Amino acid sequence: MTTAPLDQALAQIRPDVRAAHAYVVQPSTGVIKLDAMENPYRLPAELQRALGERLGAVALNRYPAERTAQLARALARHAGVGDDVGVTLGNGSDELIGLLAIAVAKPGATVLAPVPGFVMYEALARQQRLDFVGVPLRADDFELDEAAMLAAIEQHQPALIYLAYPNNPTATLWDAAVIERIARAAAGLVVMDEAYQPFASADSLALMARQKNVLVMRTMSKFGLAGVRIGYLLGAPELVEQIEKLRPPYNISVLNAEAALFALEHADVYAAQAAELRQQRERLFTALQAMPGITPWPSQGNMILARVQDAAATFAALKARGVLIKNVSAMHPLLANCVRITVGTPDENTRLLAELTSCLS
Repeated sequence: MTTAPLDQALAQIRPDVRAAHAYVVQPSTGVIKLDAMENPYRLPAELQRALGERLGAVALNRYPAERTAQLARALARHAGVGDDVGVTLGNGSDELIGLLAIAVAKPGATVLAPVPGFVMYEALARQQRLDFVGVPLRADDFELDEAAMLAAIEQHQPALIYLAYPNNPTATLWDAAVIERIARAAAGLVVMDEAYQPFASADSLALMARQKNVLVMRTMSKFGLAGVRIGYLLGAPELVEQIEKLRPPYNISVLNAEAALFALEHADVYAAQAAELRQQRERLFTALQAMPGITPWPSQGNMILARVQDAAATFAALKARGVLIKNVSAMHPLLANCVRITVGTPDENTRLLAELTSCLS
């Protein structure tokens, strides 16, 4: 059998795609999973049953229609904005990031973001053959380097700027005044990625109201529905409408939309879970601070970034003990020997701290 047809077919794939690597998800069966910033809590049993009955009644033989539009408005109301704000939905934030890249993909256009940051900003920009400019954060505290950001904006005139609020993986809630000056200096879109908003002490909705080039992107993944894949984008209707034009018409399944609407009807349950995780975050941070050989940074997300003496060895040792965290040390030079730890349940955090103590000693 000849392989020539396969070789010829592969040759049609863009060279940069062939040279890229797929996103790797770590196997997690049988371990305590603290690597992906998920909400560790499930719904109470009675709500699981109610949700199951509701999903069982969904018309799976029909394409998504009115319920998707209802979900979009329900999410806008949940965010506390009125009907004068545009909203569109994505299959998670990742799809919205991809649609934003498509929207600005003109020859010579640039996407700009602080680094280290969410890897999909660059990955999806490059898929559209956009230039990506990463501006390093300050090395000591992972705050925005305002002078460097403003200089990069002036030099590159980016069509799109991402500002994660708080940031991933550093969990930093950057200075709001600095962010506003960056937004005012930008001629293009400024997307405030508020994926971790349930755990943060501030948001950027007021900035969005003042600065019409600012969009706010949120997700239900950290809310507690990572498996449902619902992201949403808020902003001036004139801007959001352009992204809506690119959205696949049936990108949100009827099951996902119904599950999300059910969750919003029980938002108090998820709010209580977020409050518990914020308390556990402070407990975890205090305990990590007291450990020799580890330096944690304050967090406004549901994860903590910490520097250890050997990130690879610490990751491997914890995994061998049944605890999965994220080794982020290869993401950027500023993250040398850093690991990212998702905040878990009280029992999971107790287990993590005990195993980490053993690893570090």
